[in-house]
Amino acid sequence: MKSTLTLQIVPIVEPARLYPIIDEAIRVIQNSGLEYVVSPSGTTIEGELNHLLQVVEQAQQACFSAGADELSVDIKIHRRKNKDTTIVEKTGKYN
Repeated sequence: MKSTLTLQIVPIVEPARLYPIIDEAIRVIQNSGLEYVVSPSGTTIEGELNHLLQVVEQAQQACFSAGADELSVDIKIHRRKNKDTTIVEKTGKYN
């Protein structure tokens, strides 16, 4: 079953370094092959939960590789027992 996961990673760094590090996390998500939507306060990704959690770990590692020593990470997961959860069902009517 597909789930949605919203990820917000905030590197604890000086402001000038913040967005380049976040860009590396988003690049991991873009390269994951999963559906995603970037918003000002996080990125929502759609897929199988195990794959989503792997992407979360890879995104954090990308931030560390880009120079962050500390991260604040917020994750929201929406899943159902017998039915997919999708980005389109939540926001499609607004696009």
